Amino acid sequence: MPSYKLTYFDIPGIAQHIRYILSYANQPFEDVRLNSKEWPKLKENYPYGKLPIFEIDGKVFNQSNAIARYLAKQYGLNGKSDLETLEVECLADTLVDLRNGLSAIFYEKDGEKQRELTRNLLQNLFPTYLKKFEEIAAKSTSGWLVGSQITWADLFFASSLALFEEKFPGVLKSYPALTALVEKVENIPSIKAYLEKHQK
Repeated sequence: MPSYKLTYFDIPGIAQHIRYILSYANQPFEDVRLNSKEWPKLKENYPYGKLPIFEIDGKVFNQSNAIARYLAKQYGLNGKSDLETLEVECLADTLVDLRNGLSAIFYEKDGEKQRELTRNLLQNLFPTYLKKFEEIAAKSTSGWLVGSQITWADLFFASSLALFEEKFPGVLKSYPALTALVEKVENIPSIKAYLEKHQK
């Protein structure tokens, strides 16, 4: 069995769905969490000066969704067919577009520009993207976003939507199918145990 080590900050961020995938699969892994205050001194030691990184038997890999796709393949979380895999990939990449709108706020240092980005996120990006995602989730007869079984898209969405709700309480109140997806994923026993262990 390979040895897995995930290194990221002590926040959900862009590594949480990797943690979800590993937890769902009951795969042991070293969950290294760095202090953001220490990061400037450490970043030169990591590829491209960015996190997360994922080590497989000591070999280092970067890019969170590339890692997620690899793990999804290992654990049968890509869908039952190539077409389902394409659906999963399209949803995941579209969610990245929305997440980038959130990330831009936290990287922006200028107060007025940050407020403008926040308004755009709340008034334009969230309504546009979440409405479409809600329609997809609401049409599902399985409770999962793609096909009849869980995929890594469900884990990516659940972790991201929970983050959106944490940062902007009430943002999911108009989206019952998405809210149900988050609850469904968070109640998977292995993920529930992971969340309880790391809940602050």
